[in-house]
Amino acid sequence: MTISVLRTSEGWWVQTPTGASPITTSASMTAELLADRGAVDAAIETGGAGGDTVALENLTLLSPVTAPCRVIAQMTNFESHVVDAGMDPKTVPLTFFRKSSASITGPFGEIVRPAHVTLLDYEVEIGLVIGRDVPAGSTITENDLPHVIAGLTVTNDVSARDIQLPQTQFYEAKSYPTFTPVGPALVLLDAAELARFGDLRLRLSVSGEERQNRIVEGDMLYRPLQALQSLTRFQDLAAGDLVLTGTPVGTALSAPPKPVEIIGNFLPPAVKWKAFFSRQAKNRKYLQHGDVVEASVGTDDGAIDLGTQRLSVRYAR
Repeated sequence: MTISVLRTSEGWWVQTPTGASPITTSASMTAELLADRGAVDAAIETGGAGGDTVALENLTLLSPVTAPCRVIAQMTNFESHVVDAGMDPKTVPLTFFRKSSASITGPFGEIVRPAHVTLLDYEVEIGLVIGRDVPAGSTITENDLPHVIAGLTVTNDVSARDIQLPQTQFYEAKSYPTFTPVGPALVLLDAAELARFGDLRLRLSVSGEERQNRIVEGDMLYRPLQALQSLTRFQDLAAGDLVLTGTPVGTALSAPPKPVEIIGNFLPPAVKWKAFFSRQAKNRKYLQHGDVVEASVGTDDGAIDLGTQRLSVRYAR
């Protein structure tokens, strides 16, 4: 059975059928908590035996992934998203980009659009939380995966498209404060549960309007094993690091019609981007001040439920 770990300013908790049971631990960082698995198991036992629990609605949840840590994200990793972006899934390589861990925020606060940003987008993603240190050059097999991945969490790769696209790099556009909502829970999985990764459904709605709804199976191009094998060819991973695994179709940004794209290729870059952003400014799917973004991940049978995050959008002045 999955174990949902929660975090507040007071400490760590495990979710129980009646609420949340506190974890007695000195851990302040996610990596430290993962190393103190005995304390997690003790809290599960206490909660299951009818020990003191706290109602979930009385907890102010923070991100279960603590900063600083590495935040690494896969690019265009769902076939539906690749096609919507005007690309051929057969030609899309396995690639990554980095986000600042200062962008991590909790699951129930705000997404703040900086004053200079115009086109604020969303991307619901499954976050892999690394469970142990993996030095660069390590060989990861399928049997290693349940030990390398401690658990999963809901993430939202918030993006400033008007910053991202002209720069042709992602770091700034995806690293502003609050641009990586994480949680509500870090869901610890055993090998059998992790094997059901393909059954996970990603959903995202904006102010009650469903925008994204896809199952991993048949849509995700590169699964966690391939991603982690590729990453560890060139960099270390550490316990508590966060790897985002891509988003399906449904983001506000989509490819322009083919004739428009062809015409744009003949324009000077400054003219092309001005025309592109003029069209995008009319797209009301970009996040608006006061919008409420809800994102969830889970299997349709409820056996694996990563929970639902709910954040409001605020435009900074």
